[in-house]
Amino acid sequence: MANAARKKRNDTIEVLIAAFANILSWFVSTFFPALLPKLLPSSPEEEQNELETELSDRTKCISIGRPGGLEQLRLVTLREGISTIGYNVRHVGAPPYAPPNCDIPPDCVLLKNEAFSVNYADCCIRWGLYDSAKEFVGWPIVPGFDVAGVVERISSIDDDSTFCVGDRVFGCTLFGAYSNRVIVPKVQLRKIPKSLSFAEATAFPAVSLTALYALHLAGYFPQTSSGGGRAKFQNKAILIHSAAGGVGSFLVQMSKILGLGPIVGVVGSTSKVEEAQSLGCDVVIDKSTQDLWAAAEKASPNGYSTIMDANGVSTLKQSYDHLAPSGRLVVFGFHSNLPMGNAMLSPLEWLGMAKKVVNMPKFDAMDLTVSNKAVLGFNLSFFADEREVLSDMFDQVLQWIENDKLRCPRVVEMNMSDVAGAHTLIQSGKSIGKIILNTNLA
Repeated sequence: MANAARKKRNDTIEVLIAAFANILSWFVSTFFPALLPKLLPSSPEEEQNELETELSDRTKCISIGRPGGLEQLRLVTLREGISTIGYNVRHVGAPPYAPPNCDIPPDCVLLKNEAFSVNYADCCIRWGLYDSAKEFVGWPIVPGFDVAGVVERISSIDDDSTFCVGDRVFGCTLFGAYSNRVIVPKVQLRKIPKSLSFAEATAFPAVSLTALYALHLAGYFPQTSSGGGRAKFQNKAILIHSAAGGVGSFLVQMSKILGLGPIVGVVGSTSKVEEAQSLGCDVVIDKSTQDLWAAAEKASPNGYSTIMDANGVSTLKQSYDHLAPSGRLVVFGFHSNLPMGNAMLSPLEWLGMAKKVVNMPKFDAMDLTVSNKAVLGFNLSFFADEREVLSDMFDQVLQWIENDKLRCPRVVEMNMSDVAGAHTLIQSGKSIGKIILNTNLA
């Protein structure tokens, strides 16, 4: 009890610090923009010599020095021999930077990263509102999960042949991906299928693994011996919020593979309807022109066995209410709790977020029992110790890619130096598919 109370108190303090830092960024950018450089802390690992920063063999990454707005997304050059790392390779060094010219452990490789993806979680990291980033890395932090590139170095005492120098690989790192050179555990990487470019490959890992684990929690994966999903339950209807987004696009495709139906996808604008249909939705609800829940009831009058919800306060209660008996609500995000369309968080927006937290639905244990429903939540960025679980799922994703059962979502490719534009686009809520930053684009 004491530990729980202490953690809650520390979390509250961290949120207040994040709020103050973001409001300071908003105030300075609004009234004194010339002073923004004063809000940009640096770290000892950054190269200070301007001539050295132009060298092509130096690691370049996006560093965030403290919570704040877009000004915190700094493209920096690191000192000679330094690369970025995730938090689960502390046997290499303390994240986000590895020691200069360090030895590569046998369980890792040094990746010359060609592309990385931008996820909404990265905006939350920048604001100081992402729990695992605060708990396991702190400040400064190099955000990002998805990587795709070429193996540059392996351990001098490597005793297996999993990867060789020059192999094209893709996968996940637990932060540190916004970089052109990163050390990654082998278990979190796979060889890129020949049909995929680096940009396409980096569009897969985090969102596809999130989608598959969500379906695992819903009871549909691993598949049954008959090749289907959870065959013993009659109702296999699934409703997927944000069906044209990163995770949603894979939830739709995987639901089709696992034999679920009807697959009902929810999108936020008419421009996304066609994309959701092409992914395999049986019914697409455009909530900008339709009554969401009236259309959902029409699509599956007996309710849903599964509802996938990353929206948060705007839909969670109604999602729960529309579950069928034995249904499961799987929660993996809270997008509507956060402001959309604004990179800077003003004082009014912080007050709005506080109000939404107060209004979050509460799920009573007795009601869960009587209604025969379940609410499950997860965040894969906390899965550092669950390597085998995610490794098995990565193998399944790779198999589906190679068998042409999963297609790459629409990719918007941008320059690494335009990271602020990428954050603005994903935060607008208007992006479709995946935003990819190329480390080599001029």
